[in-house]
This record gives sequence, structure tokens and C-alpha cells, in this order.
Amino acid sequence: MDHEFLSVEEFNVLLRQWSGRTIKITKHELDDVDQTVLNLQNISYDQNLRRIDDYVPKHSLLLHGDGQIETLTTMSNVSLPSSNYEIPLQDDSLYEFNGETFVLTTNRGVYKIELA
Repeated sequence: MDHEFLSVEEFNVLLRQWSGRTIKITKHELDDVDQTVLNLQNISYDQNLRRIDDYVPKHSLLLHGDGQIETLTTMSNVSLPSSNYEIPLQDDSLYEFNGETFVLTTNRGVYKIELA
């Protein structure tokens, strides 16, 4: 199936339909690849009003739920430090969906979200 680019609003509507399900998030950031399995309870967005530099994102996507992070470079598993997974967003972030997998591309990395 072809990837379709989405607006952030369309992305939000489609991803919310996965609440109550288990998802897998694969993050590719520089030379680091992590996978997180998360029992998705809810999603929300956070606006960071106290930005002092470009390292702190303007907005964040928060995926709420308990989960485990597997760091593929070290092959270790750890629990999420809190009950949410944060993805930094910028105004130029790209949102794609092919009917089974979401791909979110930011200036920091690429995040693939799929059902586990």
C-alpha cells in the first residue's frame, strides 16, 4: 500500500483510533535505533512555552501508556521512565500512513508506529 501524507489533524484522528491497543514505536535517530512496545491508552500534545534553544521542541506528541524500550544497539530492555512516550515535533514534521504503519519524520529522526 502506498504511503499517504497527512495533516497533523488527520494523523491525530487516525492514531487516536489505536487507543486501547498495543503499539510498537521504532525510533531511528542518528546512529541509534530503539523499539518501544507500549500499551497505548491515550494521546495528547504538549506545547513547550519555555523554549530557550532549538533543542527543546516547539510541540511534543505524548503517547500515554506503560511500555518497554529495547535499545537495539545494546540489546537491552528497560521500562519507560514514565507512563508516556514523547516525540518532539516541529512545524515541518511530516506525517505518513499506509493503512498499517504511521511514519513521523522530524528534524531529529524518523519514528515508525505500528500495531504490535
